[in-house]
Amino acid sequence: MYAQDKGVRINYQSIGSGGGIRQFIAKTVDFGATDAPMTDEQIRQADGRVLHIPTVAGAVVPVYNLEGVGSGLNFTGEVLADIFLGKITRWDDPRIRRWNPGLRLPPAEIVVVHRSDGSGTTNIFTNYLSKVSAEWKKRVGEGTSVEWPTGLGGKGNEGVAGLVRQTPNALGYVELAYALTNWLSFGNVRNRSGQFVRASLSTITRAMASARIPEDYRVFFTDPPGQDAYPIAGFTWILIYGEQSDSVKGKALVEFLWWAIHEGQRYAPPLLYAPLPKNLVRRLEGTLRSVTTGGRPILP
Repeated sequence: MYAQDKGVRINYQSIGSGGGIRQFIAKTVDFGATDAPMTDEQIRQADGRVLHIPTVAGAVVPVYNLEGVGSGLNFTGEVLADIFLGKITRWDDPRIRRWNPGLRLPPAEIVVVHRSDGSGTTNIFTNYLSKVSAEWKKRVGEGTSVEWPTGLGGKGNEGVAGLVRQTPNALGYVELAYALTNWLSFGNVRNRSGQFVRASLSTITRAMASARIPEDYRVFFTDPPGQDAYPIAGFTWILIYGEQSDSVKGKALVEFLWWAIHEGQRYAPPLLYAPLPKNLVRRLEGTLRSVTTGGRPILP
């Protein structure tokens, strides 16, 4: 791997996207990592030119703990919004049964689980809910942290996964990788084309392909138009400053990111993330070549 080949040591801490952005702005770290793009206001707070470097794409899935019900429960965006709004409170609600004919859903209260920390996963999920539910958009909105109308809070994807796993009749949301590695049942979500789609590397890739990616790369792949596109997905970004104050660290960081968008992409699928398309990699090459130290480009 890169760090072993180049002798570079990278210390990464999983503190949530909100924490990563705060430390990046404060310049207490050399780079930040986030599943939520910085807002315009956060970029104004940063002292320097901010670059969002996409590294992989991932999905957010609804996970649940229902005895006798495995993966594949169907959800619409409206149903998910109403559950997290506290309007649908039982698993045998007609609005859930409508999309799951033939399944024996228990007459049990739904235990809602959400993130308690600032989270890019929450940002992707609430961005999606805001697109498919006018009431959600008006009452709650989107962001790395929101005022949840109901539910229990867990810290990190691991905290939500743990609460769902140990709580009968629970429903939460986590990244696909956490659902699979924790053996959690997760649902299919109906996309804009009316198809119930299971999150996978291929359906994440289709969502990414259908998205219009702006120059600054700040975009979610939520509620995309593609027929087979999974509707709750987005990038994981590395945040860096376009002008690096430390020439040695700056060179190491940019070379690492160059490796990450090229050779490093082969590590994405085994980790349950979708690699970047070649046309996007070509765009990112130009972005990385724009990074300077002492006024001079780091890369040739």
